[in-house]
Amino acid sequence: MKKQILLSAFLVAASYAVACTNFIVGKKASADGSVFCTYNADSYGAFMPLYHFPAGKHAPGEMRQIYDWDTNKYLGQIPEAAETWNVIGNTNEWQLTIGETTFGGREEMVDTTGIIDYGSLIYITLQRAKNAREAIQVMTTLVEQYGYCSEGETFSICDPNEAWIMEMMGCGSDRKLSKERTVWVALRIPDDMICAHANQSRIRQFDMKDKQNVLFSKNVVKYARKMGWFSGKDEAFSYADAYCPADFGARRWCEARVWSFFNRFSDDFSAYLPWALGEDPNAQPMPLWIKPNKLLTLQDMQAAMRDHFEGTPLSLDQDLGGGIWEMPYRVSPLSYKVDGEQYFNERPTSTQQSAFSFISQMRSWLPRQVGGCFWFGNDDGNMVSYVPIYCANTRQPVCFNTPGADDIHFSMDNAFWVCNWVANMVYPRYSLMFPSLKQVRDSLDAAFARAQPEIEAEAIARYANDEQALAAHMTDYSCLKAEQMMDRWRQLAYFLIVKYNDMVERPDRDGQFYYNENGLGQTIKRPGMPERFAREMNRHGGQRMKMPKK
Repeated sequence: MKKQILLSAFLVAASYAVACTNFIVGKKASADGSVFCTYNADSYGAFMPLYHFPAGKHAPGEMRQIYDWDTNKYLGQIPEAAETWNVIGNTNEWQLTIGETTFGGREEMVDTTGIIDYGSLIYITLQRAKNAREAIQVMTTLVEQYGYCSEGETFSICDPNEAWIMEMMGCGSDRKLSKERTVWVALRIPDDMICAHANQSRIRQFDMKDKQNVLFSKNVVKYARKMGWFSGKDEAFSYADAYCPADFGARRWCEARVWSFFNRFSDDFSAYLPWALGEDPNAQPMPLWIKPNKLLTLQDMQAAMRDHFEGTPLSLDQDLGGGIWEMPYRVSPLSYKVDGEQYFNERPTSTQQSAFSFISQMRSWLPRQVGGCFWFGNDDGNMVSYVPIYCANTRQPVCFNTPGADDIHFSMDNAFWVCNWVANMVYPRYSLMFPSLKQVRDSLDAAFARAQPEIEAEAIARYANDEQALAAHMTDYSCLKAEQMMDRWRQLAYFLIVKYNDMVERPDRDGQFYYNENGLGQTIKRPGMPERFAREMNRHGGQRMKMPKK
């Protein structure tokens, strides 16, 4: 999601309030031929349901009101399309999926006169386009006609056959400087490659002669020349370097997430670690995409969305920031000052401020009502199970769109609040409590994935000639699975408060508590603190806490 304007100074970059991540997998880079696109929508305090826009037909002259996705501020109106498609989450009935991350870029490029923000652009396009190429045309036409009022954005635009990455910025509010209203470039990701972006512009040089796989605005180089940001030959032009040069924060907090994803599926990605660390100004930038060393599965994508830099030089287990129970999360903001010196925290993919997380799975060989499976979780991807939501679903599960629940009203029927309740119990006592959450999470994930082939095959066979009935059947199935997840998560919440009350641990048998021979609950265990933390605490405390020898 949105990030404050990326300026060159590290201390300004330290104030980023929100941030997102997208991972993209081409159909020949996945184990079963799926195109994958992931997204975590991160914004502190944001409450976000599973969005739904029903298909519809609209009369001439009907207008659509535009409200900024982040602020809900009214921006203006545009004519409605004659026909719009069903949209659930960030995918539509044709399996088209669009995600984003904001990179900010040069402040003067924001067009304050525009009426299309990045969030509205996504959901309007999903209602109007059937595939990725059509989506790019719709998006770029809309912003040229009505103006783009957001900061620099990277979009993931994927369908069952193609995956694209597009970067876009406005051209400022002064029409004397530019008649065009945006500068953008879109590249098709090779089918056997994986790609990623996380709030830093990633497109550098591109082949302007490749009309099949490269699309760009006619002013993409000219505007940079006019503004004095580029002076070389066209073939040397780098979109990222011209419009969003990477500083320390962009590399350490944004590109590091990309590095970790690529590192997972590379035999040796250490050559690009200096770039991710952000310290070496001459470090080699990472490629836009790489060929993975294995074919990726849904489970690989789930693990990537739950990443905390484990096993890498950026791992969060190297300091005391996680507290006694070694939480792989850090308090915000990302930077802090001590004795006049500025310090920073790492920023892994999995973060507590995620409002929702998804993994969109697009499969060309299945009927579209079944081929698009939108695996959705209404919180940090590490702390939730991903529920199968099918792309042609005509309603949301109640837990993902709960009457009365919002950012200031808790509801036991709402997934965002129940999942956050559980997560916020676990965060501060992570190493103690997370195994209990992980067991439930992984059990649900495995059950959903295991049932998927049979459920889909039966539905296709039963409703082979009735698209509406097939969509209705998959809608009912998704709603059932969502409620099963909610029931299990409420049970987990009750279990955690009983088992780990007052920082101790109550014994259980397969998730059930039991009495001793005297009719009382079993004697609790006091786990104490992990040895590593105890050593560090003793080192800092010196002799003060050392017991005298007898």
